[in-house]
Parts: sequence; C-alpha cells; structure tokens
Amino acid sequence: MSFDAMAAAVDWLDAYRAGDVDTILRMYAEDAVIVCGCGCTKTITGPEGHRAYWVDRMIQYPASKLDNLQQAEEGALISYVVREGLVSAVLKFNAAGQVAVHTCGPSN
Repeated sequence: MSFDAMAAAVDWLDAYRAGDVDTILRMYAEDAVIVCGCGCTKTITGPEGHRAYWVDRMIQYPASKLDNLQQAEEGALISYVVREGLVSAVLKFNAAGQVAVHTCGPSN
C-alpha cells in the first residue's frame, strides 16, 4: 500500500486544530526543516526548535477550517484559515511518511 500524502496533510491539520503538539511533532522527521514565512521568515530545525515553534504557533495562530488541499511534489499543499487570514503550507514527506520539509506563509 502506498503512502497518502493528502490524508497525512489532513491528519496534520486535524492535530494542529486540536492543539495537539505531541501528535503533530510525531509527524515530523527528526531532521525535518520548517521554513515559515508567516510574519518574518524563519527556519526551524531540531526537536526542541520544532516543539517551541508549534507551541507558539498553536497559541498565536490557531488554525480553523480547511480551505484547499492539493497534491504537490513529494507531498501536499494545504491551505487553512487562521485569525489573520489564509495560510498555505507545503508538506514534503520522506520515505517513512514523516514530514521532511514544511514551508508555509500567507496565501495571496
């Protein structure tokens, strides 16, 4: 059975909306890179950096409803609503089905 990146992206958004930091962190590879363009662009690496990013993200920018979901190279493009507007994230997965690269920023 093949990996379903779009289903994984929906699970990712569900964990984000639930404020479930531990579940979302288990979705990331240990060496995953997050490049967030929300506000100022920042690059986050390492388990401690990922945890700090997600704790802050869930408090400052809680996600609500899904706006769009599409296949993307090596993963999925998912857009969702936060208080400030619409955010798009591209989640690229490794062979184990974990997020290897996460890029996000405001949708135009």
